[in-house]
Amino acid sequence: MLLGLTGGRLLPSPRRCLLLCRHIKSAATAASGVGDGVLSAFRSICGEDGVSLGEAVREQHGKDESVHRCCPPDVVVFPRCVEEVSALAKVCHKHRLPIIPFGTGTGLEGGVGAVKGGVCFSLRNMEQVLDLHPEDFDVTVEPGVTRKALNAYLRDTGLWFPVDPGADASLCGMAATSASGTNAVRYGTMRENVMNLEVVLADGSIVHTAGKGRRPRKTSAGYNLTNLFVGSEGTLGIITKTTLRLYGIPEAMVSAVCSFPSVQAAVDSTVQTLQAGVPIARIEFLDDVMIDACNRFSSLSYSVTPTLFLEFHGSEQSLEEQVKTAEDITQSNGGSDFQWARDTETRNRLWKARHDAWYAALALRPGCKAYSTDVCVPLSRLPQIIVETKEDLIENRLTGPIAGHVGDGNFHCLMVVDPNDPEEMHRVHLFTERLARRALAMDGTCTGEHGVGLGKRALLCEEMGPVGIQVMRSLKDTLDPNNLMNPGKILQREEP
Repeated sequence: MLLGLTGGRLLPSPRRCLLLCRHIKSAATAASGVGDGVLSAFRSICGEDGVSLGEAVREQHGKDESVHRCCPPDVVVFPRCVEEVSALAKVCHKHRLPIIPFGTGTGLEGGVGAVKGGVCFSLRNMEQVLDLHPEDFDVTVEPGVTRKALNAYLRDTGLWFPVDPGADASLCGMAATSASGTNAVRYGTMRENVMNLEVVLADGSIVHTAGKGRRPRKTSAGYNLTNLFVGSEGTLGIITKTTLRLYGIPEAMVSAVCSFPSVQAAVDSTVQTLQAGVPIARIEFLDDVMIDACNRFSSLSYSVTPTLFLEFHGSEQSLEEQVKTAEDITQSNGGSDFQWARDTETRNRLWKARHDAWYAALALRPGCKAYSTDVCVPLSRLPQIIVETKEDLIENRLTGPIAGHVGDGNFHCLMVVDPNDPEEMHRVHLFTERLARRALAMDGTCTGEHGVGLGKRALLCEEMGPVGIQVMRSLKDTLDPNNLMNPGKILQREEP
């Protein structure tokens, strides 16, 4: 023991303590694969406080909000600017160390796990809002800036950034996973709203995907490098800046809730509303299990049937027309009268209840874990896939409330599972594979907005086919020939 007398032996001298600590630290870093020379190089770039070997810090950066096990990196670095990211990447490239970018850790497919060890680049210290151009409706942000932080910054400009995945995710992380959310039916996904990216590649070189400082509203110049990196999940490079489209805050907003006798009636109303040209801002579906959970968790009292949450944006006059058209359509499909949320407080409470669906689902089985999986299909196939999915859940005795962005044909199953029950975990795994393949059979995709990460690599192969996967492999091999960038994600790489 170091802190007391034992067996008649005296405490070690301070010098011996120092030498012993150094020995333990050196042994730990040697075992991790990151040597003292590399750590010294890291510290020379981003300072003593910018490098962490602490177990708690490494574990925090080795997991997201998915059910995938924690895979901590060997070391976490905290760069403060793109120059430091580039310098750190060059050290990793020289020593063949894997690089795992980390934003806020709100992903849902295991995208931040260090499955091959290596160095986590935690980007939280790069949190500047840069180059706001209100007259051009665009802004450039660093990777530590979250969606809520940007909108708070924009509050007095009359502008906002509407892409809203629910979690207060980092905007560069949202670009890396091609996130979307409740507003996508009106404003699009990250893919439509990213204008330019600054990316540090595996060898430390820096590329601007639309040209340095450029921010045109459209371009036909060369390959679309911006969209190559949107959705790449850190496997091609580290996004260190993103230039985003902004929108004027609508003059008026109003939300409503409408209940339906069936899933088919709710989806038919959605399709007919879009066909009528109503520029609806949000149209969210909750099945009976989900609305019941939200009622209990958020102290609401909505009818426990398939339900739509809707929101309309525009001028006061245009809202009247939008609302009347939507009401006529929903009532023709057997929908209830709209329950209105007109003032800001009531509207925020309504959408908070929708965004709290994850926690509402968890509350159905206290002590269990939640796992969200999503798919996306053509709108016409949405009723069929939701009905078949609910039958699958009941048949296999699984708890999985459904919520979806029905205006896009995208929905989520919020699986509530006991992680200590291997048999139930196995049933959930088989269910998620059946759900994804059901979507693929209906001309859809295995993931609408969560990304591929670890969990859907095999399904991506089925979705894209061998030629599509080979093209992706070729791009990866060109940009990252040593497979250092977030290895093991998206592509199931065959090691030599």
